[in-house]
Amino acid sequence: MSAPEHLVFITGRLARARLEKVAAGLPETFRWSIADAGVKVAALMTEEIIRRRVTLPEAATRVILPGRCRANPQHLAEHFGVPVERGPDEVVDLPAWLGLTARKVDLSRHDLRIFSEIVDASKMSVAEILAKGLDLARRGADVIDLGGLPDTPFPHLEDAVRALKNAGLKVSVDSFSREELARGAAAGADFLLSLNEETLDLAFETEAVPVLVPTRPDDLPSLDRAIARMQEAGRPFLADPILEPIHHGFVDSVARYRDTRARWPGIEMMMGTGNLTELTEADSLGVTALLVGMCSELAIRNVLIVQVSNHTRRTVEEHDAARRVMYAAKADSALPKGYGRALLALHDKRPFVQTSEELTQAASEVRDPNYRIAVAEDGIHVYNRDIHKVGTDAMAFFPDLDVASDGAHAFYLGAELAKAETAWRLGKRYVQDEPLDWGCAADADLEDATAFKKAGHTRHSGPDAPPPGTRDARLSGPEADAGPPRTVSEAEARAESAPERPQDPPAKLVCGRLVPADRA
Repeated sequence: MSAPEHLVFITGRLARARLEKVAAGLPETFRWSIADAGVKVAALMTEEIIRRRVTLPEAATRVILPGRCRANPQHLAEHFGVPVERGPDEVVDLPAWLGLTARKVDLSRHDLRIFSEIVDASKMSVAEILAKGLDLARRGADVIDLGGLPDTPFPHLEDAVRALKNAGLKVSVDSFSREELARGAAAGADFLLSLNEETLDLAFETEAVPVLVPTRPDDLPSLDRAIARMQEAGRPFLADPILEPIHHGFVDSVARYRDTRARWPGIEMMMGTGNLTELTEADSLGVTALLVGMCSELAIRNVLIVQVSNHTRRTVEEHDAARRVMYAAKADSALPKGYGRALLALHDKRPFVQTSEELTQAASEVRDPNYRIAVAEDGIHVYNRDIHKVGTDAMAFFPDLDVASDGAHAFYLGAELAKAETAWRLGKRYVQDEPLDWGCAADADLEDATAFKKAGHTRHSGPDAPPPGTRDARLSGPEADAGPPRTVSEAEARAESAPERPQDPPAKLVCGRLVPADRA
């Protein structure tokens, strides 16, 4: 029988108490120890500091670095001879990161194909269509849909199809005109949207895969007849019963998707989501998540999306994120909870990583003039060695901050405090000097996790810097105030710290409610 895994958490002095508290709440069978590298801020630990100051227990099998530590895990693994990983940014997320309160998340897979429509393609040049198609593909679209407009000529349709195909893209042509559909298919389009039983003959004149729709949205038997004809001919197709807008048959149209799947369990289906996302003035991310969840339940593996309104400007990214979350949840036979933050744009599930009491304790230990900003349930906390203020209005802090003579620093603090106020009001997680996480609603900045960030604006305000105490002190190096390292054993930490929260007992979902497993 192999020895149990023994984890070593490397940290700095400021985070050690919180780490001890969280680690002490881990299951008793979990073996761990804490290595204090002897620096105040864990994010400033370098590989050299860790190599020189940290000695691992003999039983150590894995090392966990703080999420914001810029040391290279691979280099340290070579030094210590055991695997080294970068953990979560926040200590409170450690149990979930270890898989103790949440499953390991793999969002690399999905089974939903996104058709993204270029609505006004007939009014665009071929070069503009190609640029738009490449951008949609970069954002997550799998098929570029060329939308035709009624009574609007599309003389360059063939050139547009060929340009997209030459760029390696899949193409569909979406038109009410049989003539345009035929031209698109002849130019090499992969799919035709849409054919009903009256125009279905075109499907037998081309190799393009047709999307079948009912003659009228409420005429489901006409869709059944078209499906039966294609199946008898052994031809590929997609079936779309048509999703209707709210107050214009929405609920009945949802039922038609369910009924079609029940009658035709093995066919490929499509859902066009634009009638909900575009025609409902609500944040589209939640609407998209719900519709993609319906697709997941009904094994609908194709969606047609469209972006016309400004409020749906991220619809490709939203569908891409939702399809990955729903696929992972379905594979786990689980609710779509605990699969990352991509679908949480406005509010975070756990926005406040420290309590007011913890921040008060942290403020009491600060011995320098640098301002720290944090957010807790009771508001925004601003503190350094001289002050600790709590409030909910970013601008109200100004009289208490010694920055009247330092415009650059005042600008920086104003921007950070405004960001902190936004986070507090919305219930989002705030981290000083980091952008707010808007999920898939905004692109996240990519950064090298092994490199320290460049100095901010307040460190570039000229050679004549204001006196100490009126701006962030310039760092003389991450070891400027380093103390001796200390390794805290599991037993010692358990004796000093109570669990952050009791472990929830195993539970099962019964009739829509979570109940203890022993009562299920």
